Amino acid sequence: MAAPIATGRLVQWSAMAAHAALVLGTCTCASPAPARELPPPAYQLAAQQVGVPSPVLYAVALQESGTRLRGRLIPWPWTLNVAGRAERYPTRANACTGLRKALSHTPASRIDAGLGQVNLGHHAHRYVHPCELLDPYRNLAIAAEILQEQHTAGEDWLVAIGRYHRPAGGAPAARYRRSVHQHLARVLGPDASLSSIRTTTP
Repeated sequence: MAAPIATGRLVQWSAMAAHAALVLGTCTCASPAPARELPPPAYQLAAQQVGVPSPVLYAVALQESGTRLRGRLIPWPWTLNVAGRAERYPTRANACTGLRKALSHTPASRIDAGLGQVNLGHHAHRYVHPCELLDPYRNLAIAAEILQEQHTAGEDWLVAIGRYHRPAGGAPAARYRRSVHQHLARVLGPDASLSSIRTTTP
C-alpha cells in the first residue's frame, strides 16, 4: 500500500478529499450499525455489474490505495505505484502527468494506477490510454472485473482476493489475503461471518 500523505499538505489534500467524497461517496457515511461501514455507491455499482460483493471490492481498494485523511482511511483515486514507490496526486490531471512521466522511464509492468492499483503492463488489454485508469469509475470497473475473473463459484472470496494480488498464489497471496481481511472486518463489522460474502451482496 502507498505511503500516507505528508502532514504539511494535509489542508490541500483534505479539500481534494472532500471533492472525492462528492464524486465517489467516500464520506463518513456508515450504515446504521456503528461497527459496520457501508461501501460507497460507486463501489456498489461497479461490484453489482459483474457479480462481486461490494465489501470485497471496497476492502481491496482500501488495501491498494488507502490513505489517512482527517483520521480516516479512504481509497485515493489518484494513486500511483512506480517500481515500488508510492505517489499520490491531488487531481486526476496531476496524476496523469505523473503517469506519463513514469512510463517514460519505467516499464508498464512495474506501474500500478488508481483505486485498485491496476497494473499497466499486465492489464494493457483493458484500456486504450493509460490515463483512463485514473478515472475512478473505470478503475473500479476494471478491478471488479479482475476479482470476478479470479473467483470460482462456491469458493471463498478471500481466495479470489489473494489471486487479485498474485494469480499464481503462494505466500505473497496469503499475506495479501490477511491484510485485506482486516479491511473486510472493518467494512462488514466484527461479528459478521465471512460466509456472508460468498454471494453477491450490495
